[in-house]
Amino acid sequence: MEIDLSQFRETFFQEAAEHLASLESALLSLQAGTADNEALNAIFRCAHSVKAGAATFGFEAMTRFTHVLETLLDCLRNGEIAPSAPLVDLLLRSVDVLRALVDAAARGEAPPPVWEEVVEELDRARGAPKPEAQAPAQSDGPESSAAAYAIRFEPAAEVFSLGLDPLLVLRDLAQLGRLTSEADLSRLPALASLDPERCYLGWRLRLETTAGMAQIRDAFAFVEDVATVAIEPIATHAESPAPQMPSKLAARAAPRETSIRVATKKVDRLIDLVGELMIAHSVAAQLVSGFTVDRLALLQEAMADMDRYTRELQERAMRIRMMPLGSVFSRFPRVVHDTAQALGKQVSIEISGEETELDKGMVERIADPLTHLVRNAVDHGIEAPAERLRAGKPAEGRVRLTAYHQAGNVIVEVSDDGRGLDTERIRAKGIERGLIAADEQLPEQQIHALILRPGFSTAETVSDLSGRGVGMDVVKKSVEALNGSVTIETKPGRGSVFRMKLPLTLAIVDGLLLRVGDQTYVMPLVSIVESIRPRKEQVRDVAGRGDVVVVRNEPLPLLRLCDLFHIPAAATEPARGLVVIVEYEGRRLALLVDELLGQQQVVVKSLEANFRKVPGVTGATILGDGRAALILDVAGIAAMSRAA
Repeated sequence: MEIDLSQFRETFFQEAAEHLASLESALLSLQAGTADNEALNAIFRCAHSVKAGAATFGFEAMTRFTHVLETLLDCLRNGEIAPSAPLVDLLLRSVDVLRALVDAAARGEAPPPVWEEVVEELDRARGAPKPEAQAPAQSDGPESSAAAYAIRFEPAAEVFSLGLDPLLVLRDLAQLGRLTSEADLSRLPALASLDPERCYLGWRLRLETTAGMAQIRDAFAFVEDVATVAIEPIATHAESPAPQMPSKLAARAAPRETSIRVATKKVDRLIDLVGELMIAHSVAAQLVSGFTVDRLALLQEAMADMDRYTRELQERAMRIRMMPLGSVFSRFPRVVHDTAQALGKQVSIEISGEETELDKGMVERIADPLTHLVRNAVDHGIEAPAERLRAGKPAEGRVRLTAYHQAGNVIVEVSDDGRGLDTERIRAKGIERGLIAADEQLPEQQIHALILRPGFSTAETVSDLSGRGVGMDVVKKSVEALNGSVTIETKPGRGSVFRMKLPLTLAIVDGLLLRVGDQTYVMPLVSIVESIRPRKEQVRDVAGRGDVVVVRNEPLPLLRLCDLFHIPAAATEPARGLVVIVEYEGRRLALLVDELLGQQQVVVKSLEANFRKVPGVTGATILGDGRAALILDVAGIAAMSRAA
């Protein structure tokens, strides 16, 4: 029976990405001189894992490339060649090529031509006499110099539960030459006792190959800790027909579907909650069918149970989409390494909080803004080694990437111990570009926020890394698209901190319901600082610039939502309404509303997908009474007020 492997393609691509991330991280530790023998073995196993999967799915270019890479890594592991900075750089470039090969395979495209050039470099690095790479021989019959080996392979019973497949080992062996096999059924129990999640089979194998003993043992690198393997040379017998290899998948790739790996305990808890909810529903339905007044308390209790289980079910369902930020953080040691090398700087990176979880969609979308922040920290923040030494600092700079939970949000920080922001230079550039008036006195935090404006840059020259004022604008827009915010802290000569504040998910928002006239709006709690009913003397008119409300000696621009959205409101005078103070780009705004209706979690529906983009609005939701309510966007409201 032929097995349809197409159903496992997406799993292979996910696992390949994980193996490549681990491979890259281990190579960086090798360059730093902190790698040990176990790290070298881990590097080899990662490459071997990708090779085995690529061979299974018939990705020939990927298989050939990883075979050559694996051979070089084996020489490194065995001490035949010594690690060096140029060698590690070549291996890191090989990881980039492998990623490109994986991406091309996932999209069903031809492999990028660069892989063959890097194959030649890998061969030269291990001193191979021929520049071209050769895949493991799969001839129709053994060559005259082939040796024969008898192999006994007995996987442990729990091998499946560890995510390992013994058949991949057999396919790997088959690539080395002619392989014949006979299943060992001695451990197979009676049918009534058979557990489909345990492995009872073993194999007696015969392999005729020109490969050496080391290459044969490498085929068992996956399972060497959970299997019994015995390999013995034997005399070569007369040729026998080679067994048929499993058919390979068609080169055309099927459309990729995104998926999430979910811990079993999360699914188990969901199933338990569904059961509890069904029981509560059954109780409530029975009480309603024979309802009498004396059963009102029981009905209320049953409804309260249903409400509690529904809320918990919602929370648990949302947690299924949660992913640890480590899946994104793991790429930044390489970013720091490459950027520092390009700039001639010495920079290390510290990562903490990588176990902090965030919605999968948000994890994928913060990768770009984080990349800009990390590169900027190395480029603009960290000084050159000589400058750091003159300032009494160690020659090596340090970038820190941190994530943690705070008040229902996730905070992601990128900090450095560099020179810090030059406040006066930023202010001068802001005046030059007409962003602020020459006589305008602004708090430092608002001056620093100018670097988030489109096209703003204080760099004297434009380089491949910076100078066009694009990166920080991308950061700001990307984070605001996630209903988050960016703040900046800096100390001259001691470094800067760029802090992104993000909601846990975009699907559900904790919001405050606001009434303006006969309309109800939702303001995300992440944007709200406080709400007050101002006294008459707190509100002042600034000639030609509108009203401000003074809160603890700080004048805040006062925006009337009724004017911005052109709707009649009950309260046009601040003293008769309520003022909601929100924060945006380090500055605060005061929004005048008629009434606060309370706090509520709401499900976000996209307006762009169903209608069109509306200024000042980030989405919509359906309230409990069936009415639609718009979810407000502080950044958009601020832009509307400036335009007005």
